[in-house]
Amino acid sequence: MGDPVTEYTTRLQQQELEIQSLSAEIESLKNPQNLNASARLEELREENNKLKYRLNILKRGLQEERPQCSQAMLNINQRLQEIFGDAIRAACPELDNPPLVVAPNQQAKFGDYQCNSAMAMAQMLKAKGMKINPREIAEKIIQNLPDNELIQKTEIAGPGFINVHLKRQIVSKLLSNLLINGVKPPPLASKKRVVVDFSSPNIAKEMHVGHLRSTIIGESTCRLFEFLGYDVLRLNHVGDWGTQFGMLIAHLQDKFPNYLTVSPPISDLQAFYKESKKRFDEEEDFKKRAYQCVVRLQSKEPDFIKGWNLICDVSRKEFQRVYDCLDISIIERGESYYQDMMTKVVKEFEDKGFVQMDEGRKIVFAPGQSVPLTVVKSDGGYTYDTSDLAALHNRLFDEKADIIIYITDSGQSMHFQLVFAAAQMIGWYNPQVTRVEHAGFGVVLGEDKKKFKTRSGDTVRLMDLLEEGLKRSMDKLKEKERDKVLTPEELTKAQRSVAFGCIKYADLSHNRINDYVFSFDKMLDDRGNTAAYLLYAFTRIRSITRLANIDDATLRKAAETTEVLLDHDKEWKLGKCILRFPEILQKVLDDLLLHTLCDYLYELATTFTEFYDSCYCVEKDRQTGEVVKINMWRMLLCHATALIMAKCFDILGINPVERM
Repeated sequence: MGDPVTEYTTRLQQQELEIQSLSAEIESLKNPQNLNASARLEELREENNKLKYRLNILKRGLQEERPQCSQAMLNINQRLQEIFGDAIRAACPELDNPPLVVAPNQQAKFGDYQCNSAMAMAQMLKAKGMKINPREIAEKIIQNLPDNELIQKTEIAGPGFINVHLKRQIVSKLLSNLLINGVKPPPLASKKRVVVDFSSPNIAKEMHVGHLRSTIIGESTCRLFEFLGYDVLRLNHVGDWGTQFGMLIAHLQDKFPNYLTVSPPISDLQAFYKESKKRFDEEEDFKKRAYQCVVRLQSKEPDFIKGWNLICDVSRKEFQRVYDCLDISIIERGESYYQDMMTKVVKEFEDKGFVQMDEGRKIVFAPGQSVPLTVVKSDGGYTYDTSDLAALHNRLFDEKADIIIYITDSGQSMHFQLVFAAAQMIGWYNPQVTRVEHAGFGVVLGEDKKKFKTRSGDTVRLMDLLEEGLKRSMDKLKEKERDKVLTPEELTKAQRSVAFGCIKYADLSHNRINDYVFSFDKMLDDRGNTAAYLLYAFTRIRSITRLANIDDATLRKAAETTEVLLDHDKEWKLGKCILRFPEILQKVLDDLLLHTLCDYLYELATTFTEFYDSCYCVEKDRQTGEVVKINMWRMLLCHATALIMAKCFDILGINPVERM
């Protein structure tokens, strides 16, 4: 037996092709020029009716199979776009690429979704000399809606908005599918290779608050792609090569002359770096020797490679402490990895006539760019430009990436714009086929709205920040007297969950393009859109089934036998909110703005609170407190909410705990 999703997808594609073929035949029959003789007219009309009949049978079969096609969640918005796309093309065949706008309705009284295409279509028709009222266009769209599994009814409102009401029965079935099969994303058409370049600290320097955003955003981006079924390579492009290693190795030789046989006890690499930099700036002999060390390192002499490795290893241990706290998984491929590739890259640009000489430098101008890339310095050395071009070439041709995402601060956007333009110019990739993107982000600010610094004006060490987070989260838990009800082990788990979850969520819940203010007080507040509030809300939801003495096996059985009723307004609102999860993920996949997922998670939690306050899940005897009735369909809604919240937390890299 093959994979049922793949088999179903193949069948779908075959059916869609036949539908397209039949549709084309029907369209050709509509053309009067094809009616050569009146004797043929009735024959053609009969054939036309047969084709329409076959077409409708195929479409009905397609619709009947859709809900049961797989264990995956259905992207309702995407499916509505397919339905309205067909209707819009049929309503106005004279328009090329007519606008397709379908979105959740902001006001429940007007329906569940809304199609807002009619007004824009009226403008396009007006430009062609056809003046048609948008409401008339909306009516034509509704008349051409194909039979489908989702829509209960439609209404035209205002100048031409089409309000869409979903079938409650299908929403109930989709919720049951989620409860039985778990949170599974819609199947991919093909499994694409994704490279995400993130974190990227510099060797011999400690990670500071500036690395926080790249590390957190990068990890969550990888988790999103992985959950959706992509093949993801997580790369740490560390700064592990360059002239600074000459001075570090020279200083290592002086301070620990036996470093080749005895591992040097470098406990504070930052101080070691500052000492070597001071000597480099002040001692001419040391400076000359540092340059000699660079040459010998680049020549790959074993003793110098060993010194370089020792320094890199000390840094790696420090980086790993941060990565362990934040639960980061990443493969190191620093600048040194691409050294041998740079010569070939420069030669390729030279052979194709793209290199110009400029005062001894070799530069490359890309189309539409006023600033060149420097691929070789006047002293013959390579640059960041060369390194990034070599890395991009490796990812395109050796890793065979379909999608490449660079996550760095927005200050590097011009640099990546130049690199991408040069790569397209030389023919390495077509942006219509391969997605290569810089996901830039703003800086972390202190509460004074200035760049986040220590009181002495130094950059904040990331490890210090994480340790402060642990201290503050423990204070918060003790303030709520959780130390009196949790075991020491549970308390420690809750401490780490709150501390690191709050730091991550504070970053991810802000639009990454903007700067954001780092405030422990705000992120640890258990009111509003914070990780603290959401973690407590999640723990409460999980406790509802536990307090009703319902185990997972009972929930699984109930999911298979109990219909999820959605008669109460708050049940209906929660059910729809739960099922919006796939469309939220699609939006984040398109624009890489993770705050959309955070906003959805907060909306889900608050929608659940409205539901729980209005709908009894467990009814108790007021005098004895004993459970007298369990409304199982509502318990299933609680469970479905918890499943989606847990997956949101997982993508955001936040680890909730059972008890808090």
